[in-house]
Amino acid sequence: MNPLALLAGGIVLFILASRFYASVIAKNLGYDPSRPTPAVEKNDGRDFVPTRIHVLFAHHFATIAGAGPILGPTMVLLYGYMPAWLWIVLGCVFFGAVHDFSALFVSIREGGRSMAEVARGTLGKGSFILFILFTIILLLLVTSNFLVATAVSLTSMWPIDKLGLEAGQTLLNVSVDAQGRQLGVIGGIASTSVAIITLFAPVIGYLNYRRGISAKWSYLIAAAVCIGSITVGFYFPISMNPKIWMIILSVYVLLAASLPVWVIMQPRDFVNVQILYIGMTLLAIGVVLNGFTGAEMKFPLYAPEDGAARLGSIWPMLFITVACGAISGFHSLVAGGTTAKQISTESDAKKIGYDGMLLEGVLALLVVLALCTTLSYEDYKMLVWPTVEQAKIAPANPILAFSLGIGMLLNQALGLPQAMATVFGILLVEGFVITTLDSAVRLNRYLFEEFWRVLFGGEEKTPRILRNPNFNALISVLLMAGLAFSNSFSALWPIFGTSNQLLAALTLTVVSAWLVQHGRKAVYTLLPALFLMVTTFASLVNLFGKYQAEGKYLLLGADVFLMILSLVTAFFAILKLRNILFKQQQSA
Repeated sequence: MNPLALLAGGIVLFILASRFYASVIAKNLGYDPSRPTPAVEKNDGRDFVPTRIHVLFAHHFATIAGAGPILGPTMVLLYGYMPAWLWIVLGCVFFGAVHDFSALFVSIREGGRSMAEVARGTLGKGSFILFILFTIILLLLVTSNFLVATAVSLTSMWPIDKLGLEAGQTLLNVSVDAQGRQLGVIGGIASTSVAIITLFAPVIGYLNYRRGISAKWSYLIAAAVCIGSITVGFYFPISMNPKIWMIILSVYVLLAASLPVWVIMQPRDFVNVQILYIGMTLLAIGVVLNGFTGAEMKFPLYAPEDGAARLGSIWPMLFITVACGAISGFHSLVAGGTTAKQISTESDAKKIGYDGMLLEGVLALLVVLALCTTLSYEDYKMLVWPTVEQAKIAPANPILAFSLGIGMLLNQALGLPQAMATVFGILLVEGFVITTLDSAVRLNRYLFEEFWRVLFGGEEKTPRILRNPNFNALISVLLMAGLAFSNSFSALWPIFGTSNQLLAALTLTVVSAWLVQHGRKAVYTLLPALFLMVTTFASLVNLFGKYQAEGKYLLLGADVFLMILSLVTAFFAILKLRNILFKQQQSA
């Protein structure tokens, strides 16, 4: 099948959804552009900061996009490309975009509160405690997963002959493996770029938020930093042991989670999103040009046996492996944790929430089409789902698989040198993995602070150390590092995906209760919540047997805890919804 048909079909459906379905949802929510937002009412210069939409959209999109819509679709192609395409498109329209838009709107109306706090107001204190514990566990899984992925990708290597380079080339540093192959050191260039962008972030933050420079100059400076950092990376690539990278990144996210949001997080996201925009544009151009020249999908249309052998049955595993790109509970944490505190007007909620998720869906589609028209299916399986023997030589590295696919695509379609285009692919992912890391740790900091307040009965009764943002950020980082150092990426991803989708189900349940309380229709949030609740619980049951057989007792404990939390929270939600509907019938 030609990739153009799949790309065009997905984009047309996204445009129709944004124009019509999103309008129906917005009308039902009842948003009011003249109503002051929490960022305007509570402006404190730290967390509540009214932000121009182009900056906030960049921050929000870079945070939710991250590596999720790249890694998830890359991994799930083991089932074939058609299941991935269907879930990305339909899931994005009817699940993910609805989830993001409604969660953001409810958080705004609730004063910029997190979904955990909204759960307390709609479902009661017990649900709040369960919700917040569940969310803390999810964020630990998110951050530990991406910490491992970052360390692996920053040290990525690939044979130079497969990168279109000859022996004696000077473009990339070279390492020789045990088999005598010359491997190009790809990740080191991204390492340098990431370091430079991070160092320049406070400068850009100062210019944007203290000097108020125009949007034109903001974009020009961000572009210059991006180009400059990549150029320096080719001359001075940084190469370190993955474990050292994990320690450095842990220290970085500890600082980023504690400082005011405009110092590092927002400006770093703003710079990184330039790479993402450029990357998505080049991806789209590459897929289109390849399609016009007769490219075909090299992967199977449908391969349930391959998927079942390594991942498990297509239901439920397809729906939890592709989280970001279809629907992701993590997005509700971004919406309620940071975006709702920075949005200037309710009219921006649809653009940031619904349309932002659709744009993530486009990215996920481009990833699927790029990989399926470039890599061979066998190379793909060796890189992403290696056998036990292959894993001894090189661990699973979906970021490298994506980057190689991008390199081959841009080489075939645009004539760019394959090695340089592959490096760009690493850069495209890498900046956003770290963006997700620092945002998630900051969100976990918020959640720990909320949890202590409830546990001790208020702000004033909470011990001073537990009110300290730095202390709560430190707890988040230490727990993240502990999981990351003791588990591989492939072991962490399934339980992360499951918990991520389960959080989406719980968020949609809370939003549904809020809508019913306010006399509004909730069918478009309640039906996706029910589907995800059943799907994720089935996945947790599957993973229980897997972790028990493999002796992964830490992950087994997390799995059991998540099952208990989900069942009890669902029970509370059903009772609350029944009580709300009963009272409404009585009053009618």
